[in-house]
Amino acid sequence: MVPHHAYNRLGSGGGTPSPPASPRRSPRTHRRPSKSASGRALQAPRSLVQRMAWMLLSLLLRRQAIFLFAPLLYVAGMLFYMGTVSLEGVPRIISRPASGSMYRSPQLYQRLRPDMNADNSSDVLATVWRHPYKGGMWRPCINMTMNELPDSNGYIYVEANGGLNQQRASICNAVAVAGYLNATLVIPNFHYHSIWRDPSKFKDIYDEEHFIHTLKNDVRVVDKVPDFMMERFGHNMSNVHNFKIKAWSSIQYYKDAVLPKLIEEKFIRISPFANRLSFDAPSTVQRLRCLANFEALRFSKPIATLAEKLISRIKERSIDNNGRYIAVHLRFEEDMVAFSCCIFDGGEEENQDMNAARERGWRGKFTKPGRVIRPGVIRMNGKCPLTPLEVGLILQGMGFSNNTAIYLASGKIYKAEKTMAPLLEMFPLLQTKETLASAEELAPFKDGCCRL
Repeated sequence: MVPHHAYNRLGSGGGTPSPPASPRRSPRTHRRPSKSASGRALQAPRSLVQRMAWMLLSLLLRRQAIFLFAPLLYVAGMLFYMGTVSLEGVPRIISRPASGSMYRSPQLYQRLRPDMNADNSSDVLATVWRHPYKGGMWRPCINMTMNELPDSNGYIYVEANGGLNQQRASICNAVAVAGYLNATLVIPNFHYHSIWRDPSKFKDIYDEEHFIHTLKNDVRVVDKVPDFMMERFGHNMSNVHNFKIKAWSSIQYYKDAVLPKLIEEKFIRISPFANRLSFDAPSTVQRLRCLANFEALRFSKPIATLAEKLISRIKERSIDNNGRYIAVHLRFEEDMVAFSCCIFDGGEEENQDMNAARERGWRGKFTKPGRVIRPGVIRMNGKCPLTPLEVGLILQGMGFSNNTAIYLASGKIYKAEKTMAPLLEMFPLLQTKETLASAEELAPFKDGCCRL
C-alpha cells in the first residue's frame, strides 16, 4: 500500500504520489542569488534604513496590519508637525472658579460702602416692634399635668456633648426619651471636649432644683445614681451597658432596642447623646421636649443675675432708640470656622490655623483616607458661617441704620481685630459682654466657655 498524502493527491507519470510542496520562504530570509563568478561585480548591500523600511512595508502588506499602524503613524506625524509650530499664537485656557465659590464679601463691601454711607436715613428699629404679637399675647402651649407616675423601668444616664446649644438639645431629648420609656433620668453629664475645655456641670449653668421640680409630674429626675444601683456595677460607670445610637434615631427605636435592655439591667448609659433623637416624633414626645426647653431649663442664679445687669446697661446706651437694641448671635469662632472647612481671606496662615484646629478638636475626622473636602462646593451650598462683615451687610440691607445698638452674643471671634473691623464701621454702637461688664464681674465665669 502506498501511503496517502494530505498535501497533493495528483499523480505523476509513474503513478507515485508527488512529495509535499516546500513552504514559501519568508521575505526576511529570502536571499537574492549572487552573481556568477564570471566577472560580474557583486551588488552593493542595502543600507540599514532601506532594510528597515523594506521589512516594515513587507510586514504591513503581508499581515494586512495597515489599520493597526495607521493611527500610530498619524499621531507621530501630528507630533512632528506640532513641534514645528510656535505656541505663542495659541490661546491659553484660563480656569475660572465657579460663581459663588469664592469669598468675595470684602470686595463687595468696598464697592458698596460709599452708597451705604450716603444712605443712612432708614430707621427699621423704630418700626420693627410696631406689631409684636400678631396673634395676640404669647401663651404657653404646654398643659401641665398632675398625674401620678407609675413605677420606673430603670435609670438612664446620658452624656450631652458639644457646645451650649447641643447640650441644651441633648437635655430636652433625654427628658423626652426618659418620659417615653417611663425611666428615671439622671441629671445629664456634660462631656468635656478638647475644643471648648469647659468643666462646667449641669448646676453651674442651669437651676437644678427648678429642673427637677418642674418635671416631677412627667419624668422622674435624680441628681445622681443611687448607691445600691452602683454597687451592682462595682461603682464603675464603664461596667454599665452603653448604647451607641445613630444620629436622628426614631423614638420607636428606643422602644424596640433600648427599653428591653433597660428593663433587664435597670441602668443603662447613652453616650454620646447629641442629635440622637429624630425631630419627627409623636406629640407626646414633642410635648416633653417643649416642657424641658421652655419651662424646666432656667439659668443658674449667677448667670441670670449678670444677664439682667447686661440688659439694663445696653438699654441705657440705646436711649436714642427708647432702649431698643438687636441681639446677634455671631458664629465665627475658630472651631466653627474650622469645622465648616470653608476658605476665607486669611491665606496660608488661615489654612494652617484651620488644619491645626481640626486636628486638635476632631483628631483624624477630616484626614480619613478617601475623604475629599471641596470648600468651593461648601460655599456654593450656603454652608459657610457668616463673617462679621456679612452679618453687617445683611443688617444694613434690612434697613438698620448705623445708630442701631447691637449686642453681640458669641464666643471668641476668630482673628477678631481684623474680622470685626468692618462690622464696627457699619455699627459703631456695638456692645459685647466685655464692654458691658467689668473684668471682676466676668472673672467667676472665665473657667467655662458655656457659662460665659
